[in-house]
Amino acid sequence: MPRAKALPAELDPTARQLATRLRRLKDHSELTMRHLAAKTGYSAKSWERYLGGTSLPPRAAVEALARITGADPVPLLALHEIAADTWESRRTKPVEQSLATTRNNTAEEEQEQPEKPTGPRPAPPAPSTAPPTPPATGPAPARFPHMALTAGLAALSVSLLAALLLVLRLDEDGAPAAVPAASPTTMASAPPSYTCRITRVDGHWSAGINDGRDTEIVYGATGTDVAEAQCLLRRAGISPGGIDGMFGPLTLRAVKTFQERAGLVVDGMLGPRSWKALRG
Repeated sequence: MPRAKALPAELDPTARQLATRLRRLKDHSELTMRHLAAKTGYSAKSWERYLGGTSLPPRAAVEALARITGADPVPLLALHEIAADTWESRRTKPVEQSLATTRNNTAEEEQEQPEKPTGPRPAPPAPSTAPPTPPATGPAPARFPHMALTAGLAALSVSLLAALLLVLRLDEDGAPAAVPAASPTTMASAPPSYTCRITRVDGHWSAGINDGRDTEIVYGATGTDVAEAQCLLRRAGISPGGIDGMFGPLTLRAVKTFQERAGLVVDGMLGPRSWKALRG
């Protein structure tokens, strides 16, 4: 597994602690970014930012990671709440300071006015015998070009900084960026939810999901057969993670543990013999 990049040095201590714990959960469960995206609904790019400390994960993303790894979400959500307050203040403070600096500079420039010359007035020029020069046609030059230019630049700077502040506050880190909640594509890609209804049917255990099939399934498989196996593994006292119908790392580990306890070949594949042992 490649070594994770170091967290940014300027990261707030609470946000650093949250990112570190999320990294540990992800590494301990051997989940890849692709698995995180499939199981949580947040894109792999978003998880790279969350775990890299460049973006604060939404509360729902923290809850989803805790759920699929079997961790207690309460301390993680407490850290997230504190980190969210400090994260927001850290992002808006530099912009507010820039606005204040721009206003101060503008006020100082407007106060700088050229001093009027003092002393005796110069003598009027001697009368000239040359014919008077006709007045020039066209617009007269501006009286205060320096002040007008300064005021225009100041107004433009304030407008741009205000727009930047608005964009920062509406950043996509407050909600899933790559997978909007209302998008039809998101609804189609989210993993389905299954409910375990453990019963005894003709002397065998059943979760009521795949109608008692014993189809061979391997790592990477998805669907009702995987969900049935996850329910039966949980009934046997071995946690496969969530009941999501995805044969991922946690389910693979649970299958191997069960096969070892049952005295079967530990190959991580659920075939007829493993199904028979699961159903009792």
